[in-house]
Amino acid sequence: MPFTFTDDNFEQEAIKSEVPVLVDFWAAWCGPCRMIATVIEELAKEYDGKVKVGKLDIDANQQTAIKFGVRSIPTVLLFKDGQVRETIIGAVPKQQFVDKISTVL
Repeated sequence: MPFTFTDDNFEQEAIKSEVPVLVDFWAAWCGPCRMIATVIEELAKEYDGKVKVGKLDIDANQQTAIKFGVRSIPTVLLFKDGQVRETIIGAVPKQQFVDKISTVL
């Protein structure tokens, strides 16, 4: 299962993470978000221990979405050493996520 990020745990769990972090900014009402949900779950399993893969519900955690300038969803941010290294916007094929993840491993 993907990790659940919140405004309260984001700093500790994403920014200060020892491993790269992939965060899916999503909302329940977002169709394209549901389209990539399965891919996010697969990535969480495949990269377990190498990349922390998780989701942040923007409706419940607006501060973090605003802080990182998330204006459309799904937006997936890939963090390494506390910095955004890659950004993916929209529902894209799984391979695009894999390619971006490979740049931070």
